[in-house]
Amino acid sequence: MSPIKTHREGAILQVTLDRPKANAIDLATSRIMGDVFQDFRDDPDLRVAIVTSGGDKFFCPGWDLKAAADGDAVDGDYGVGGFGGLQEMRAMNKPVIAAVNGIACGGGLELALSADIILAADHASFALPEIRSGTVADAASVKLPKRIPYHIAMELLLTGRWFDVEEAHRWGLVNEIVPQDQLKDRAWELARLLASGPPLVYAAIKEIVRDAEDSKFQDAMNRITKSQLGAVETLYRSEDQLEGARAFAEKRDPVWKGT
Repeated sequence: MSPIKTHREGAILQVTLDRPKANAIDLATSRIMGDVFQDFRDDPDLRVAIVTSGGDKFFCPGWDLKAAADGDAVDGDYGVGGFGGLQEMRAMNKPVIAAVNGIACGGGLELALSADIILAADHASFALPEIRSGTVADAASVKLPKRIPYHIAMELLLTGRWFDVEEAHRWGLVNEIVPQDQLKDRAWELARLLASGPPLVYAAIKEIVRDAEDSKFQDAMNRITKSQLGAVETLYRSEDQLEGARAFAEKRDPVWKGT
């Protein structure tokens, strides 16, 4: 039985990590997730993904230490997209929503950080406990100090302490706290809103954000004005951009086709 379940509804794909008891990720699961997210990225009919998990206790604790003890190498083949299939997925120009329905620690928190929007159940909790096992939360060490205040991020990385969903929300790590029984409904509500929007604009936004992450402002702007970002150029030459202008002038809702 596959540890990854998918449900497709219109332009939305829900990806559920369902690997009892704790939804830990081993090499085989990571490779499956990479294939799923790559197919989502490359399918022109899909516009938004939701990543969540089975059960209501664990979102994901990260790396499967039992599998590691049985021979899974920590530097083994995680598949396309790296660990969890999402955090290193190239050209992921579609919105991804994480619906965190329980404990998200280590690589599980890194998986959530790979999404664009994080919704969390009111009982969710978080940690980066790698320090206690003599290893490093590598992706979180790159991402977290850019997402929340530096000193808070460093404290969490250096101590490995647990923090609850209210603290995560206070630092801006999660967008919304949602009652547990409403989490997936809220994720689908948001996904439908995004799916009704302009996919080429989303692609351009995500490409600009990625490109600008480690760039000076003017350098990033120069790459845009010099037509060096593919998704931006596609948008500027698209029917959707013309449709947006026409719809505004005609005082109607635009019809986005992604072309």
